[in-house]
Amino acid sequence: MSDSSPNSVTLTISILREAQVVYDFTSNPANLPQWAPGLCNNIRRDEGSDEWIIDTPDAQVRLQFAARNALGVLDHWVRPAPEVEIHVPMRVVAAPYGSEVMFTLFRLPGMTDPEFAGDQRLVLADLRRLKGLLESLEAA
Repeated sequence: MSDSSPNSVTLTISILREAQVVYDFTSNPANLPQWAPGLCNNIRRDEGSDEWIIDTPDAQVRLQFAARNALGVLDHWVRPAPEVEIHVPMRVVAAPYGSEVMFTLFRLPGMTDPEFAGDQRLVLADLRRLKGLLESLEAA
């Protein structure tokens, strides 16, 4: 990683739906496979826990979302291994035309510039898919 390479990037997408509609859909972990299939093939609640178990293309991963709130906070924590936890800040903010969804992606230790750029492309594709779902007639 060079000194000029960012350690994080916040990706934002505008969605022409009320912030509460976007928040309600996105805050439900069961909807994750619909808008983030690159991350999640399948998801299920871990019995007796506030965590979810997702099947990714590579392995099973534990996931925990922030408690429902009135602030649009969709932060989540991904645990690909017991000793590894990745915090993912995410927000829905009301806007005059609908809402903005913001997703902050952190560069993981040892991640190369091309790997970080690849992760950004994947997240942006997921955000675009979320936009498409929520702006479609089915989501109305």
